[in-house]
Amino acid sequence: MEYLEFETPIKELMEQYQTCTLVGEESGVDVKLACSQIEDKIIEKKKEIYGNLTPWQRVQLSRHPDRPYTLDYIKGIADEGSFLELHGDRNFADDPAMVGGLAKINGQSVMFIGTQKGRTTKERQHRRFGMSNPEGYRKALRLMKMAEKFNIPIVCFIDTPGAYPGLEAEERGQGEAIARNIFEMFTLKTPVLCYIIGEGASGGALGIGVGNKVYMMENSWYSVISPENCSAILWRNWEHKEEAASTMKLTAQDSLKEKIIDGIIEEPLGGAHYDPKTTFENVKKSILSNIKAFKKFSREELEAQRQEKFIAIGKYKG
Repeated sequence: MEYLEFETPIKELMEQYQTCTLVGEESGVDVKLACSQIEDKIIEKKKEIYGNLTPWQRVQLSRHPDRPYTLDYIKGIADEGSFLELHGDRNFADDPAMVGGLAKINGQSVMFIGTQKGRTTKERQHRRFGMSNPEGYRKALRLMKMAEKFNIPIVCFIDTPGAYPGLEAEERGQGEAIARNIFEMFTLKTPVLCYIIGEGASGGALGIGVGNKVYMMENSWYSVISPENCSAILWRNWEHKEEAASTMKLTAQDSLKEKIIDGIIEEPLGGAHYDPKTTFENVKKSILSNIKAFKKFSREELEAQRQEKFIAIGKYKG
């Protein structure tokens, strides 16, 4: 388990617990009471730290290297052996930063689409840290249209620091690809559910982020720009990233308050990576309950509801 800087007190207690357990095993001395007391301290410290997280600390948690990614969610939610990954945009190439395919959840067919980061250095380079090229968004749109044709609900998992900013991406029409996806998603006549599971940055997130319902994991963030880049623009360095994070209202709690999202998916104490199984179960319940609710909608009503939802964002009374 890798620990972030603000998790150092928990790390120290965990090391004490491991030492206590080891001493008991090697010496044969009964240390159950001592270990139990350390366990209680760990729980108390977790509640203290994770119950008072700053926006910047939530940003750090959203990037935790042990945090589950899109393919982890699909594997944890879909019926065993049911996921069939689909590749290619039928135009240029297959983008490994954007994954998708058909699966079943409790027998219900679903089209999964999401940005995928990598675990190892080699995989991160291969998937460009979850930053999609235009062909990734075009692949996503192809899968959405396929799902619409067969009236299959779409579930999008968003975890990206943004669309890929490379020269080749611009040459192949990055802006047009994202804009096309946003436009087309507004007109899809099948349920679309979007879940921000980590980072939800800029157009990279919006390219697969127009849904009938949009949810955020408890320790995720959603904004037009990252705190570091916001700090770089305003202060010309990254030193004010914490201040930027607090000002930007990018947390799930802020987004719900501003009615940008429809709900927050609770994470286990410490974050999704502490107990992925419970995390997947929470998301699965949300997906199934929403699919059931939207079965009552006609295809035209699904399209209208999605449009009205986004048109309402930003309205205010003078």
